[in-house]
Amino acid sequence: MQSLVTILVFAPLVGAIIAGLFGRRIGNVASQAVTTGLLILACALSWVTFSQWTWGHMEAFTVSLLPFIHVGDFIANWSIRIDALSATMLIVVTTVSALVHIYSWGYMAEDDSKPRFFAYLSLFTFAMLSLVTAADFMQLFFGWEGVGLASYLLIGFWFKKPSASAAAIKAFVVNRVGDFGFALGIMTVYWAFGTINFAELFPMIQAGAARSWQFAGHSWPLVDIACFLLFIGAMGKSAQFFLHTWLPDAMEGPTPVSALIHAATMVTAGVYMLCLLSPMFEYAPVAKNIVTVIGAVTALFAATVGLTQNDIKRVIAYSTCSQLGYMFFAAGVGAYQAAMFHLFTHAFFKALLFLGAGSVIHGMHHEQDMRRYGALAKMLPVTFIAMTIGTIAITGLGFPPLHLGFAGFYSKDTIIEAAFAAGGHNQIAMFAWVIGVLVAGLTSFYSWRLAFFTFNGKARWGHDDHAHDAHAAHGHDDHAHAAHGHDHAHGDHAHGAHDDHGHDDHGHGHDHKPHESPWVMLLPLVVLSIGAVAAGFVFTGYFVGHHEAEFWRGAIYNAPTNHVLHDAHNVADWVKWSPLVASLLGLAIAVYVYLIKGNERLGLKLAERKGPLYVFFYNKWFFDELYDATFVRAAKFLGDLFWKGGDQKIIDRLGPDGVSAVSYAVGRKTGKAQTGYVYHYAFVMLLGVAGLLTFALYAFR
Repeated sequence: MQSLVTILVFAPLVGAIIAGLFGRRIGNVASQAVTTGLLILACALSWVTFSQWTWGHMEAFTVSLLPFIHVGDFIANWSIRIDALSATMLIVVTTVSALVHIYSWGYMAEDDSKPRFFAYLSLFTFAMLSLVTAADFMQLFFGWEGVGLASYLLIGFWFKKPSASAAAIKAFVVNRVGDFGFALGIMTVYWAFGTINFAELFPMIQAGAARSWQFAGHSWPLVDIACFLLFIGAMGKSAQFFLHTWLPDAMEGPTPVSALIHAATMVTAGVYMLCLLSPMFEYAPVAKNIVTVIGAVTALFAATVGLTQNDIKRVIAYSTCSQLGYMFFAAGVGAYQAAMFHLFTHAFFKALLFLGAGSVIHGMHHEQDMRRYGALAKMLPVTFIAMTIGTIAITGLGFPPLHLGFAGFYSKDTIIEAAFAAGGHNQIAMFAWVIGVLVAGLTSFYSWRLAFFTFNGKARWGHDDHAHDAHAAHGHDDHAHAAHGHDHAHGDHAHGAHDDHGHDDHGHGHDHKPHESPWVMLLPLVVLSIGAVAAGFVFTGYFVGHHEAEFWRGAIYNAPTNHVLHDAHNVADWVKWSPLVASLLGLAIAVYVYLIKGNERLGLKLAERKGPLYVFFYNKWFFDELYDATFVRAAKFLGDLFWKGGDQKIIDRLGPDGVSAVSYAVGRKTGKAQTGYVYHYAFVMLLGVAGLLTFALYAFR
């Protein structure tokens, strides 16, 4: 088993090396075949590992492969750790990645850099696998930075497109802010406990929970400090409130990238880390409360912004941000199992929605603006069915008395019930419950808005007049799009990025008829649809039900005082019904606004009014403008000050530039003595001789 797991982790790296270094020699098809084949192998081995863990009663183990860093007492080895957490993450990462590889055969068919794209996908997958199998903080940090690098490469894949390059840099820089906190957290752990190995560290936490650090006249609990700093890293990677601004702009990458990074893998790394570090967070009550508040606020923030977006990928991106908020406040109230369960189910339906959106974009000739869609259900029947399944799953529709529903029904309801159960002795948890129910309604509204905008109503595509009508109704949006640079969608393959690929259909009013995607793109949708339907029903007992203790087997730690998961199953019936009622209310409003005849333009009229709340939500709570006015401009001012003032005017002027200027001036002056006339040189020689004689007479008198 240990050798199989090693092959599983390193297979994507082999594919990335072959496609990345030899892609031009072996060609497009061979590069795609090698990377996709190795990912399918890794996926198969992941399911074998997960099956052995779940039904074969395999014990947790760690494979030590080679020394990583050995300096004095500091020891970090490259190891592969397998337990319930890593086994779950393995199937999430490799399943979505394998399906994205297959999907990309169709989606990227017209791209001229396929080996590079597939190499980046496989490199990202390897970095994620090394992260989720880490046995210590050093390897966790290696994988953490690896997915950051790979996401930078994937988001900026179409580097000729200025907006893509800007989005890649933005993602990289914002993540560096979080990673700085993450690195400080790791240093704090090593300073406090003398080890970064999880197996050695976790047993020390309970005994060391009372330790504190005296600073500035206050006593600061060490475990709380370490957990808070580590959580800052999670905020950056998982796009939580304050460090969320990179996620929507990351939609500049190709749609398969959006599905891979923002559905199941990179953005869930923060949630995984919190659950992995449950032995620490259980003894860090202040840090847990911070996690709960940030998670709840993120869920609300992203849901409100998602209500007003028109780019199909951006709506789903904010949906991801909001669902991550659910996972974080679940971990914050102590329901780590529920957080991991939602991570697991979310992977299926969110990847399904992203790839479904890619299928719509492909069928609509790379148009991403939902205002130019409509009546696509008959044109794209498979995509329509798949995205409807994904929408039902994310909105959590189900039937509580029979405990039946699609994937999101089980995991989201468990989180909301756990927050209510924890709220009995924690007001912050009760705040999270209120937000959770409210966001369930908002999620339902914007998810069904996307579905109805895209697949129902009147066709707003085909001729210029339709496009102009849609934009006349949203005239102010065009100005806002222009002002903000990214919001006005022109498709993945937009404006110059793919001009050399033969795309001549980027116009706003193209006459091309929408068409269903090829089967190589539809097959992953079918597979993910099965997961979105069945994942919750099949695995609820293992993750949060009767078999949860034997499934997790110590991989997640709950303190003796933490009974939140048990209490969640015993809440009042009205609590269990509350998220469903909120979701049905959101669906009813969406039906009224976007489906009922005579009200089709109601949404457009609300947007036309440009009310303060609409403008606030549409402009993403003005976070980009706020950060630009404070951090970006301040950093640019300081950079210019140190560069132009310090570097150029002081260091260069007094240093190399000054020395060279003096040398040049002296050379120019002394060069004038070189006239070329013999009598000048004879006169100088005579002066020299006279000088020497004068010196000699003076010295030896």
